[in-house]
Amino acid sequence: MRRRFLPSGWHLLLVPMSIVTVLPFVWMVLSSLMSQAELNRFPPPIWPEAVDLGGYRTVLEGSDFPRWFLNSVLVSGAIVVAQVVLCGMAGYAFARIRFVGSRLVLVLVIATALIPFQLTVIPAFLIFNAAGLTDTLGALIVPQLSSAVGIYLMTSFFQSFPKELEEAGRIDGCSRFAVFFRVVLPVAKPALAALAVITFITAWNDLFWPLVVINSEEKYTVQVGLTTFQGQHRADWPAVMAGTVLTTLPVLGVFLFGQRRFIQALTGAVKG
Repeated sequence: MRRRFLPSGWHLLLVPMSIVTVLPFVWMVLSSLMSQAELNRFPPPIWPEAVDLGGYRTVLEGSDFPRWFLNSVLVSGAIVVAQVVLCGMAGYAFARIRFVGSRLVLVLVIATALIPFQLTVIPAFLIFNAAGLTDTLGALIVPQLSSAVGIYLMTSFFQSFPKELEEAGRIDGCSRFAVFFRVVLPVAKPALAALAVITFITAWNDLFWPLVVINSEEKYTVQVGLTTFQGQHRADWPAVMAGTVLTTLPVLGVFLFGQRRFIQALTGAVKG
């Protein structure tokens, strides 16, 4: 029997908030289909008078956008894999293995998340420059191999993980590593998926650090590449909007793909 939908007071609040949240994305898509003359008009039109794909042609044929896109995929993919593996192992170790000062070390690791990256950018740049890693994709990957937020998220998850499952694995003769990979990780998929989604979005949208360490245009990520469409005196707004739409699609796809497990992890964290 179909349940009757009854709107509540929350819907009166959530519907306007949803419209306000989605409106910039809709405006971005519509703007990417306008001409430069339409976008320079004041007030700008709400709907394109005629679909103009000039912005997309500029992005895909008149720039190195496909190379920048591939660079972003490589960098973000490597960071996601590294953080899922390293933060997963570190979180399990902090949650299950006790050693002298383990709680203090965990607090210090989490405290690093409170330090603004802008305060550490100069020492970080000097270190990477001395190591010969500036203007390489490695300079974008290495600083984000692990994160305090990822370690905290996985530690919180493993602290609520039932020990009975691990003890059953140990009784069957599995080592600690075997228990971790065969018993713990399969159950930890929602938390790992949430970590992967958060990490991908953060790495994909990063602009500040790539602007500092990357000089060669062929090493740009999409976020840095989009800045080339904006000059000091003139901006190619159709290209900027078209590039932004194309840049947003992977983030949207990753979120939709991992949406179910992402929500499972968040609801599990709230219940825990």
